[in-house]
Amino acid sequence: MTQAEQAIKLWQAGVAAVDGYTATQSALSDVPKPDRILAVGKPAAAMARAALDHFGIVPTLVVTKDDHGRNLPDGVEVIEASHPVPDGRSLAGGRALRLAAEAMQPGSHLLLLVSGGASSLAEDLLPGNSLEDLEALNRSLLSEGLDITAMNAKRRAMSRVKGGGLLSHFTGKKVTVLAISDVPGDNLHVIGSGIGALPDTYTFEATTRIIASNAHARAAATNAAQVAGFTVHADEEALHDDYLAVSAYLGSRLRQMDPGVMVFGGEPTVVLPDNPGRGGRNQALALALGREISGVSGITVVVGGTDGTDGPTNAAGGIVDSSTWAEGAETALENADSGSYLDNVDALLVTGPTGTNVMDLVVAIRR
Repeated sequence: MTQAEQAIKLWQAGVAAVDGYTATQSALSDVPKPDRILAVGKPAAAMARAALDHFGIVPTLVVTKDDHGRNLPDGVEVIEASHPVPDGRSLAGGRALRLAAEAMQPGSHLLLLVSGGASSLAEDLLPGNSLEDLEALNRSLLSEGLDITAMNAKRRAMSRVKGGGLLSHFTGKKVTVLAISDVPGDNLHVIGSGIGALPDTYTFEATTRIIASNAHARAAATNAAQVAGFTVHADEEALHDDYLAVSAYLGSRLRQMDPGVMVFGGEPTVVLPDNPGRGGRNQALALALGREISGVSGITVVVGGTDGTDGPTNAAGGIVDSSTWAEGAETALENADSGSYLDNVDALLVTGPTGTNVMDLVVAIRR
């Protein structure tokens, strides 16, 4: 096994530990059978499938990303929508979720399965706002380099379902919310812009639980590294900054790294130019790290979004070493075209949808 293959294997061990199906299945042992299941987010299909395998037939609505609503039983209503910029289907998904919550009978139990990506995938706008307003807001937010908390605060301002709005329409007796966290601090009011958060005032019974997070993924990756005989030098949530600041910080750590493994998690930000090229924050961070370790032998770094997609691309991130940074890399980084460069040097990390979403994961190995 090459060092790159070993690094990818450790990265995949972290992602597998927070798989939406596994995490949901493990959390259902003390949950009574619901009368309705609503699932929203990138891993929504995997979460819903686990619930249906556990409970049997339950009316279910899944709102998820394009090509993510697979392998569900017949009869499940699936709405696929756009991410990271919402579209008309996102409005259909948000409205369908609200109407389902409103239609619950007195005495009924709702199981709400929430995960990252819901901010774009499901929206029901307050009067006076249009789809064009929503699209413009999201494009602006994606280019400004804001962290997820700041982005979601702006999204909630025009929404009927974010920030506790969805459950303010619930008319039944009990709600169980199971969430996979893709935000720092694992705050239910921030995950999916608070689409699974409890409203400020409510009269129903409520149970909320975070069932998978970045910390769980990092722990699994570090455990896999130790089992494989590596010394683990770091297990940190250290990616919450502009990607260039993150790459400078990690680069210094990597250049001084003893033989072994480092694992980092979080979600860097990127300020985009007016006409960005191809890629996402993980591909940008991977290429920037390639610059940091250029010429430093023995280091391989895997950078990837745990959901398997990075920005509006089909790659999860990149795999870099001492030889990745070469002619054309600087221009690609400046033009937000890291994906094209990494593709040209066969350094993209492509996994397909993973069935989870717990921010990003970096695994570094040094011989």
